[in-house]
Amino acid sequence: MPRVAILTISDLASQGKREDLSGSTVKDMLRANNYDVVASAVVADERLAISRIMCEWADTQSVDLILTTGGTGLSARDVTPEATIDILHWQVPGIAEAMRWSTFQYTERSILSRSVAGVRGQCLIVNLPGSPKGVEQCLQAVLPAIRHAIEVLAGNQGH
Repeated sequence: MPRVAILTISDLASQGKREDLSGSTVKDMLRANNYDVVASAVVADERLAISRIMCEWADTQSVDLILTTGGTGLSARDVTPEATIDILHWQVPGIAEAMRWSTFQYTERSILSRSVAGVRGQCLIVNLPGSPKGVEQCLQAVLPAIRHAIEVLAGNQGH
């Protein structure tokens, strides 16, 4: 069973001023699809803090997948993509492209998402939007490919 960590990026949720509904949505969807959620956290929209947590999980916690939620929009505080790119060994652009393409049928605003995906070591990292509905739509689009990616990164699948 793949080991997953969920990182919610939200100034308000990190201050206890908003419930973390998107993180809960991620957790529920993963558990329904036989993923083992082994860690979760909520952090403010601070680039260095986001990067540090992802590095810790990817490098020392034997996590196969890190899913972030939030901080992928156009505001000045949305720094999740930059924090992710800072720590990736390489990008996997097709995942973010597929999420934007598949959710465009629901809202034309999906093309404004700056989500990225990539690999650090043997850990796949994927940025999801900050809304529960966006999380659900994006995960539905990419979960089958994500499971395969995890197997390949673990050396359990051929090319």
